[in-house]
Amino acid sequence: EVQLVESGGGLVQPGGSLTLSCASSGFTFSTYSMYWVRQAPGKGLEWVSSINADGPITRYADSVKGRFTMSRDNAKNTVILQMNSLKPEDTGVYYCVRDPVPYVWRATGPSLATPGSLIKGQGTQVTVSS
Repeated sequence: EVQLVESGGGLVQPGGSLTLSCASSGFTFSTYSMYWVRQAPGKGLEWVSSINADGPITRYADSVKGRFTMSRDNAKNTVILQMNSLKPEDTGVYYCVRDPVPYVWRATGPSLATPGSLIKGQGTQVTVSS
C-alpha cells in the first residue's frame, strides 16, 4: 500500500521558515518523481514544486521560486520542502504527491483537474501569520 506522510507544518510569523517532510512507503521511491502541492483556504490545489526521481532536477512555481527548496533522500524514502521567507499567502495545507507513473518527469506537476485521483498524503497545515 502506498503511503505518504507529511509533517513539519505549523504556525510561523511572516519572514520565518519551516521544513516540511514527506515519508514514503509501499513503492519503489527512487523511481518516481515527487511533487508538493498546496491548498489555500477556500481555493483549489496549486502546484508548488517538482523533483525528478534521481533528485538533481527541480522546478518551482513562480510564487515560491527563490524562497522554497525541494530535495529528496532516496536512501530514506523522504522528500523535503525547505520554506524560507514565508508570506501570509503561503498559508494552506501542503500535500506530498507521487507521480502516477515511474520514471516520468512532469516539470509543473501532475494534473490537478481531478484531486481525488492524486496519490498524496493527508497534508500538513502551514499558517503564516503575525
